[in-house]
Amino acid sequence: MRITTRRLVVFAAHFVAVTAALLAIGQSPTFAQGASSSDLAGTVTSAHGAEAGVWVIAETTNLPTKFSKIVVTDDRGRYQIPDLPKGNYSVWVRGYGLVDSPKVSASVGTKASAPLDLRAVIAPSAAAAAEYYPSIYWFSMLKIPDKGEFPGTADKGNGFNPNMLTQNHWLNNVKTNGCLSCHGLGTKGTRTVPKLFAHYASSTDAWTRRIVSGQAMNNMVAAVERMGALPTLGLFADWTDRIAKGELPFAQPQRPQGVERNVVLTLWDWSRNTAYLHDLIGTDKRKPTVNANGKFYGTTEFSTDWLPILDPMTHTASEVFHPVRDPNTPSHANDPMSPSPHWGDKPIWNSKTSNHNPMMDHLGRVWFTARIRGFDNPAFCRKGSNHPSAKVFPMDRSTRHTSFYDPKSGKFSLISTCFPTHHLSFGEDADNTLWFSSGSGGNNVLGWVNSTVYDKTGDEALAQGWTPFVIDANGNGKRDEWVEPNQPTDAAKDKRVNVNLYSVAYNPVDASIWGTAPATTPGYVVRVAPGADPTHTALTEIYEPPAPGFGPRGGDIDRNGVFWASLASGHLASFDRRKCKGPLSGPQAVTGKHCPEGWTLYPMPGPNFKGITESGSAEGSYYTWVDQFDIFGLGKNVPIATGNLNDSIMALVDGKWVNLRVPYPGGYYTKWVEGRIDDPNGGWKGKSLWTTTSTRAMFHLEGGTANKPMVVRFQMRPDPLAR
Repeated sequence: MRITTRRLVVFAAHFVAVTAALLAIGQSPTFAQGASSSDLAGTVTSAHGAEAGVWVIAETTNLPTKFSKIVVTDDRGRYQIPDLPKGNYSVWVRGYGLVDSPKVSASVGTKASAPLDLRAVIAPSAAAAAEYYPSIYWFSMLKIPDKGEFPGTADKGNGFNPNMLTQNHWLNNVKTNGCLSCHGLGTKGTRTVPKLFAHYASSTDAWTRRIVSGQAMNNMVAAVERMGALPTLGLFADWTDRIAKGELPFAQPQRPQGVERNVVLTLWDWSRNTAYLHDLIGTDKRKPTVNANGKFYGTTEFSTDWLPILDPMTHTASEVFHPVRDPNTPSHANDPMSPSPHWGDKPIWNSKTSNHNPMMDHLGRVWFTARIRGFDNPAFCRKGSNHPSAKVFPMDRSTRHTSFYDPKSGKFSLISTCFPTHHLSFGEDADNTLWFSSGSGGNNVLGWVNSTVYDKTGDEALAQGWTPFVIDANGNGKRDEWVEPNQPTDAAKDKRVNVNLYSVAYNPVDASIWGTAPATTPGYVVRVAPGADPTHTALTEIYEPPAPGFGPRGGDIDRNGVFWASLASGHLASFDRRKCKGPLSGPQAVTGKHCPEGWTLYPMPGPNFKGITESGSAEGSYYTWVDQFDIFGLGKNVPIATGNLNDSIMALVDGKWVNLRVPYPGGYYTKWVEGRIDDPNGGWKGKSLWTTTSTRAMFHLEGGTANKPMVVRFQMRPDPLAR
């Protein structure tokens, strides 16, 4: 056909008209043409017009495991969900200020999708809108005892435990290092009292019965008794009573802004509805291209010895059974309990291994902190042994040990450690030394396994070692004879301290080992310089966070040697040892107060409790992970804290928060972040962050007892419509 000037004019006029029509409904020509057979795209509007910063959720059960993908609308209400597997989906809109829209059916994978425009529903009331708020907005309604109530006076006065010396001691326990360490508070399942307890004479009585439900009974009772049971349960009763009467959160969440709208979330179910996950792993933290496009492995702690495996390429969830060495290894099936309003009078947890935290090595093997036997240690760990570490600091008991799983052979190797294990971290040394924390109830040592020695010899005694935490209190630069923690400082000797690492991290700058010691308030960040022979040469430094910070729990280190920690005060803290002005050894080093200038505190997102005048947040972040290699695209060495009450993970970028929320199912709570590079040249699609839902009480979340734990993948694209 001959193209004439007239035809060009007509074509141009037609193009302008089509463009105007598309813009009128909130779409650009490029956007409308961008959808492929694996995409869903369209515009979200409501009675108020285009809805910016709301989530569009697409979910299917057509795959081997339940699968969801979630994106955020741009400033014109447009959305694009890329790369959906073939199947039939339910699609709906969720957002702050809305209630869920009706679910729309959509088919993906057969032909290019036409625009799927969605109609959002404005919340008919403030109460209806608040049902979708993250749990922090509800939890911050809890009344906090005044500072004048402390120290507690127990039965002779206010009922608070005398060990609660300050308001911060109580907050530390009601938050990160107590109640919030296992599950969120403020979720629908916790801000309401189960109907089964409605017959009790008072709400305090109902709460007293509630905390002895199920196999977590001992943990919940211990946490409440640490604070002072009667007044603490009274405060929880008052909280749920006020909510039952219609009181609503005093603060409201902001919709995603800026780069928060660029996130793509992908969710897969895995494991069992009676299980809970602690962590997952899918690569070597030191080299995140290991196991590219491979499977992820989870830990199920108290709940089951069947460890979940997810293949994200085939959307398939499976399990592998973690064995024990001794068939008489204690089982959590025998934990004391009272009947649960959710599960009845039968125990749902039966793990022997109590597998807690995984790490992957350079060979793709998955290492666990796991129990493989009873608590009493073998002879080589004890006094009288010739083991070098036992000569220095004999160990009688160990409640958890280590193991590794080789996906190539499908076999487990079980290693009995003399020291208790909790979290683990590989060094960047030639021996691939694996360093272990012992948790808040450990035996006051730092332990390690030389994985190269173990691979060569199979000798678990030869491959392991441990050392006590000794401060260079006499300031001579080396480890000498020490005084014990309960003995006064001696100017001629060093000082052993009672600390246990909770988190553990290897410093790539100087090969020191760092972690957190949360057992006391305000707690410490701990540095250990192993030296040439760690059993005999390791020296410890402790650093106390300055007010208003307190309560470190999870922490990680960046490539510059700066340590980052989640604090129960509602801060992310950084500690930079390079900023310290005074001596780091000598008598003052025993106090931990000798380098306040090394600390910087960043208040976390979300409201604080009413009456708390110091900076901070009601957030009880469990862990912080550092993106050392810019996997996510927000920059190198960006710290990412778990937003356990924000339904999110939270990245601190140039001093400002990027709050990446998971809106569905409500109540998202994770304990670890994993970053992996599947394709270094694949742009935003080749790099992801990965988490698992880690609450012990999946049945507290939206969906109830039908819930299974989920893997959640975070991807950051350049804009909200990028394919």
